[in-house]
Amino acid sequence: MKIETIKTDALAMQYFRFGTGRKTFVILPGLSVKSVMDFADAVAEAYKIFADGYTVYVFDRRLDLPPVYTVKDMALDTAAAFDALGIKDACIFGASQGGMMAQIIAAERPDLVCRTVLGSTSARLDEVHYRLFEHWAQLADSGNSTELYLSFAKEIYPQSLFAEYRETLLAAAAGVTEEDMRRFAVMARGTKDLDIISLLPKIKCPVLVLGVAEDQVLGAEASEAIAARLKCPIFMYSGCGHAAYDTAPDYKEKIFSFFEAENYR
Repeated sequence: MKIETIKTDALAMQYFRFGTGRKTFVILPGLSVKSVMDFADAVAEAYKIFADGYTVYVFDRRLDLPPVYTVKDMALDTAAAFDALGIKDACIFGASQGGMMAQIIAAERPDLVCRTVLGSTSARLDEVHYRLFEHWAQLADSGNSTELYLSFAKEIYPQSLFAEYRETLLAAAAGVTEEDMRRFAVMARGTKDLDIISLLPKIKCPVLVLGVAEDQVLGAEASEAIAARLKCPIFMYSGCGHAAYDTAPDYKEKIFSFFEAENYR
């Protein structure tokens, strides 16, 4: 998979794309220790159901992360990348932190979005839930990639899956660089004081919320609150962990069906 870079006067951002369809689908990934660019082939395989009907774009965060980089900054930079690439009227899926970004883009730039799926995300991060992000950021600051990788994976995956893939995770941690950890810490701290509840009434496009009943990162109530505010459909997974977008076998099909349905309610 070819990794490309879009440059504007203000930023440079990596992305990759696949598919040959006339419709546009954008994936905004969540926080991760390694860049999603390192897993481009795996992402394309996971979302291959979209390849015929859509041209699919997957974006990273900007290359030159400033010391302080809020979720709103991430969203506005990504919207600028959309503009530079001529992307508009796109179907967007945002996972976790990517879902926070997707809400901001849908609210502030409705011309860019036609439908949105929000997975395991939140519109407000209170101090209790932010503590986990700060804990991860401090692990990244310490340079202990193994402890960071295991702590992160333990919270986002079901316990059974975490135990099954523990050795694989340990091997992956060995490939984490100092720059990976620096970027991770900046992005994790970018969630501090997140509160975009006031933006939700500005979202006019159809929205589907996919939450998780036992979400250990953001809490089930975060997804439920978004759906209640938007009066939009919601489906709550159980037993899949926060990263249901990776673990639930029918997750991509639910996104696809929502994007393709004439009547979304």
